Amino acid sequence: MESERIDARTLGMLKWRCRRGMLENDLLIERFFERHAEQLTPRHAAALTRLMDLPDTDLLDLLLRRKEPDAPLDTPDVREMLALLRPSAA
Repeated sequence: MESERIDARTLGMLKWRCRRGMLENDLLIERFFERHAEQLTPRHAAALTRLMDLPDTDLLDLLLRRKEPDAPLDTPDVREMLALLRPSAA
């Protein structure tokens, strides 16, 4: 079940849902999709959707490691998604 990938239609809807009003977020999310779109599962999509419910400034703080998620957002799936979304430290 874990190897189940989202289909192209679902991926397209997810990309549309991830469009942001803040350029910095858009750039990080675009880079994420370039690297990981083919491997996304429904579990990933659900965690990403939860993150997209955040205001742009809160999302950027999480992506840039200025803060970590608080409950109820602090789940293993959301943390895994943040690890994929965040720019590498290199």
